[in-house]
Amino acid sequence: MDIGDCYRLLGLRSGASFAEIKASYRRLVQQYHPDLNPDDEKCKEKFIALTEAYKLLQTVVPPEEIAVKSHSSSSSSPSSTSSTSSTSSVFEDSSTQVASPPSVSTTVMPHPPTSEDIEERLKWKTYEQLQRFLQEKRFPQAIALVEALAARLPGDIEVKQWQAISYQIWGRALIAQKQLPKARIYLKKAIKTDPHNKALFNEVQRDFERLGIKF
Repeated sequence: MDIGDCYRLLGLRSGASFAEIKASYRRLVQQYHPDLNPDDEKCKEKFIALTEAYKLLQTVVPPEEIAVKSHSSSSSSPSSTSSTSSTSSVFEDSSTQVASPPSVSTTVMPHPPTSEDIEERLKWKTYEQLQRFLQEKRFPQAIALVEALAARLPGDIEVKQWQAISYQIWGRALIAQKQLPKARIYLKKAIKTDPHNKALFNEVQRDFERLGIKF
């Protein structure tokens, strides 16, 4: 079952939010639960498939955890503390330049976050999860995650870069595993995803030379 099948099984569009996935899953499992349909084998199979789809989507779509702090007025002047965490990115192995996530600061928010704020937080939370997947060599999960993010934010240039480089990293891993036809597919997808990135183009061209075939 691929990521697209999971969305379709839950009756959702590709790139649906975690909240939408959770709500749809809860509604459907109640409808197809074996306890409510004890003699219906098709309902049982549907219930199992829904559960598998939900578990897979949980690994690639991060929960939307938005912490909203209330504004309080007091005689003491408010203070905010900021902390910056520096983590090495797996993307730094490539000469392709990818923006690092902005410094995370803890500030008092007098108003609820806008939809743009939520999307931005979700984007960088997903970026961190993507790095973990790639570092752990969980390439299918990394690809599914970044493709879901790209479907949610189709016009985001940074997301396109992450997607292209993820394809390239997976392609290189496949070369090492001697899965050359599959490696060629993902290397071509890297170029197609970010066609104006000259550094990526040159690297992929060298990867094709390692395959012993023309680009």
